[in-house]
Amino acid sequence: MDVNTSERTMQLRLAAHISWANTTDRSSRTAAARKASHHTRFLEQARKQHPNASEAELAGIAASLKKAHYQALALKSAQARRIKKEQAQADKARRIERELAAARSGSAA
Repeated sequence: MDVNTSERTMQLRLAAHISWANTTDRSSRTAAARKASHHTRFLEQARKQHPNASEAELAGIAASLKKAHYQALALKSAQARRIKKEQAQADKARRIERELAAARSGSAA
């Protein structure tokens, strides 16, 4: 049976809802994800960089590390979008140049 993207999405959402409906202890089901969360990672990194810092200081350092991480992701995303746009513009310019060259050679004949 051929399933389009929309139907597949609906099937996956249905399965997720059924799965969560059958989960009695939601907290234990998500414990591993919470343990591996970004916040935990940034706190661990802050503790390594500043082993003598207080918990309040570590929280601030972890917040800065998190902001830096997401800013780096935003920068990479912006660069990727710029490169994609530049490539599209260059492709369009080449296509127009080919069409003009074809038109010139066609009118010369």
